Amino acid sequence: MANSPAQNPLTIPFPWNEPPQSYASPTPQSQLLRQELKRQLDHPEDIPLIIHGKHLFEGSTENIPLPHDHQRVFARAHKASASHVEKAIQSCLQARHSWAQLPWQQRSAVFLKAAERISGDQRFAVLAATMLAQNKTAEQAEADSICETVDFLRYQAYFAGQIHDLQPQLSAPGEWNRMEARPLEGFVLALAPFNFTAISVNLAVAPALMGCVVLWKPTLEALPASYLCLKILQQCGLPPGVINMVSGDPELIGDCALRHPELSGLHFTGSTQTFRKLWKNVGERIESYRSYPRIVGETGGKAFVFAHPSAEPQQLISALIRGAFEYQGQKCSAASRAYIPQSLWDIIKEPLITLTSSLQMGAPDDEKTFAAALINRRAWDKVTHYLDIARQQSQCTILCGGGSDSSRGFFVEPTIIQTQEAQSQLMCEEIFGPVLTVLVYPDDQVIETARLCDATSPYALTGAIVARDRIALHQLSEVLRFSAGNLYINIKPTGAVVGQQPFGGGRASGTNDKAGSILLLQRWVNYRTIKENFLPPNDHLLSSLQPLPTALKQEAKH
Repeated sequence: MANSPAQNPLTIPFPWNEPPQSYASPTPQSQLLRQELKRQLDHPEDIPLIIHGKHLFEGSTENIPLPHDHQRVFARAHKASASHVEKAIQSCLQARHSWAQLPWQQRSAVFLKAAERISGDQRFAVLAATMLAQNKTAEQAEADSICETVDFLRYQAYFAGQIHDLQPQLSAPGEWNRMEARPLEGFVLALAPFNFTAISVNLAVAPALMGCVVLWKPTLEALPASYLCLKILQQCGLPPGVINMVSGDPELIGDCALRHPELSGLHFTGSTQTFRKLWKNVGERIESYRSYPRIVGETGGKAFVFAHPSAEPQQLISALIRGAFEYQGQKCSAASRAYIPQSLWDIIKEPLITLTSSLQMGAPDDEKTFAAALINRRAWDKVTHYLDIARQQSQCTILCGGGSDSSRGFFVEPTIIQTQEAQSQLMCEEIFGPVLTVLVYPDDQVIETARLCDATSPYALTGAIVARDRIALHQLSEVLRFSAGNLYINIKPTGAVVGQQPFGGGRASGTNDKAGSILLLQRWVNYRTIKENFLPPNDHLLSSLQPLPTALKQEAKH
């Protein structure tokens, strides 16, 4: 994208969202992707620890299997010991001063260059690693590991410039007031989830972009793509020690980091239970830290789709299927519960069941696959447990799906359940799988049911309202005002785009610091305000206490 000739050379080029590519056969892109998928499958990789720029193939290893074919090892990850974690923290602290003192434009250049590499010559490598280890179709992996990752790198460099441009509005005559955004002292611990390469990378990149140093632990399944991205950052000039990557026992790594006095921040995406435990651990150690650690977390969700009687049936069906079953429902924003009026349910029930039953399951590199396998045995056990609950409860009816098979891959069929109990476990608790629970409500109880939706789940991440009636849209938006940090109207409740829909939720869903916006980056700086006086006073007395000049004294006597 060409820059305006008048653009200030010290500002970042205006960002743009990376356009997704299609990998439908036969295209040159699909052929290149096929070649890269085969190359990675044929050559299982050992993934090292990265500490102070060195790739350490040390310690024991842990297998990373293919979720759709779990007997086949895709990669092996080296596991960090306590001494490795301590070494990584010391590396961060060693790199901190030189990285923090580097001009923000120079730091941003590293990430802007990496964006061009990931969208260019490294596209197929990152894409294939995400598809295979995280079990995403090409479409889902493209949107995540390429488009969103690149968008984070481009947009946040631009947002960093805006943060550094924030200055006081006024300076009195003879004064100059200014402000600088300093990185946090110490190091930031970044703990990443399995389901998004973009999130994993951004958890480390966002603080680093602002001048912080980061101890980064990607989840095992996200490690192959995350490792590729860190190698790209190193090739683009990221200095040793700015981001150190470790893998292994999360309890060991977390404990080593949380008890260190130089911990300055926690950047987390994962389960609500884990986040609460980490926060509690920080709180219990608060007197041991040099500064109060910044805690930023995006956790669970129980996204809703609330349909009004005026909703267009086909739009609603699309929102439900895509929102609930893309990436096997393994998104914190996935549609997990739906509230549908009786009149509309009579229209959409059969086509919804038919279309859901027709969704093809299989390997992520099969172009016909809509839903692949769940990420691992633990996820499969959790989802099938909820299916067992549905079978045992008389108020629940499985309308389609419900089948599962873990003999080769961790597969669970896209499932729709109808419930008569508005506050059942299936309507309240996060399942994180391809399970949509539907509550059918009377057409004349729209607002009452919306209030029920608001009160049912502890989460407040995403939700969708589907309606044509404008007054109804406004009323429902007000009733559901605190039910979702990201509200979608007449579309599925997933797919936030960096720079367009800042992402995050409240209640049990996290701190709502809005990834993909300037708001998140502000959490990783510590502002200093500077007042400089060009005409400093040379007397210690206030003007009102100064002795009057002799002439004025004489005048005062008369």
